[in-house]
Amino acid sequence: MGVMVKNDTDKTPNPVDLYVGGRIRMRRRTLGVSQEKLAEDLGLTFQQVQKYERGANRVSASKLYEIARSLSTPVSFFFEGLNDPTSSSPGEPPQENAVHDFLMTNEGLELAAIFPKVKRTRLRRRLLELVRALAEEEELETAD
Repeated sequence: MGVMVKNDTDKTPNPVDLYVGGRIRMRRRTLGVSQEKLAEDLGLTFQQVQKYERGANRVSASKLYEIARSLSTPVSFFFEGLNDPTSSSPGEPPQENAVHDFLMTNEGLELAAIFPKVKRTRLRRRLLELVRALAEEEELETAD
């Protein structure tokens, strides 16, 4: 009967596209590859790579395969940590948005790369407690 028309005001990127884009960015930055270099290797503009990383543009399966080749990583890397689509719990866990937001900051990327090098579990827990306390303090300050 009627044609389904996508609402133009709904510009929210798909959570999976956000997550995969964040993983592309993390891998690229971990290797020290610029957006320009990756774009050149893929035959794209750096703006297209930017849009993939922000989740603004969806990455096709063939392009993701090329990105994995260029960044010397298995395609599965871009989905690691993502909710299993066969699990019975529908919806996107808030953690996936948090991971994307974290990886989109330079500090978050650096922290993500360095944190696993802290081998002592107790020390990692203490660092987490410190960051949690700082975030709570900031929330209290902005609530006033």
